[in-house]
Amino acid sequence: MSDEHKAALAEGRTQGRAVRAYLEALEANRPRRGRKRTPESMRARIDKIDASIDEADAMSRLHMVQERLDLVAAIEAAEATVDLAGLEDGFVAAAAPYSDRKNISYAAWREVGVSAEVLKRAGITRS
Repeated sequence: MSDEHKAALAEGRTQGRAVRAYLEALEANRPRRGRKRTPESMRARIDKIDASIDEADAMSRLHMVQERLDLVAAIEAAEATVDLAGLEDGFVAAAAPYSDRKNISYAAWREVGVSAEVLKRAGITRS
């Protein structure tokens, strides 16, 4: 394998990582339907679980413990900050060559949630 081929493979992997990271961040930060769960409401539910777990039967205790673990993970995820601007810049740099190489259309990018403004910055057009 030539050095040029190795460099092309490495560039493709780098572009793929930038695209994946941005799309995953978009998905994680996409607005959801229904009432939004806040860290405060999740902590209040944890307090209710802690108050009633000692009186619960074995099966209920098991489910309460799992719910508490899920809530703690959800709180950590909600409080984690994502550098969406940095990921967006990486996407903008990688998206056009990635899109050309993989034959991904403007419409496909839009359908997965990439904004028209970001696609314009990336140089991906409708035609």
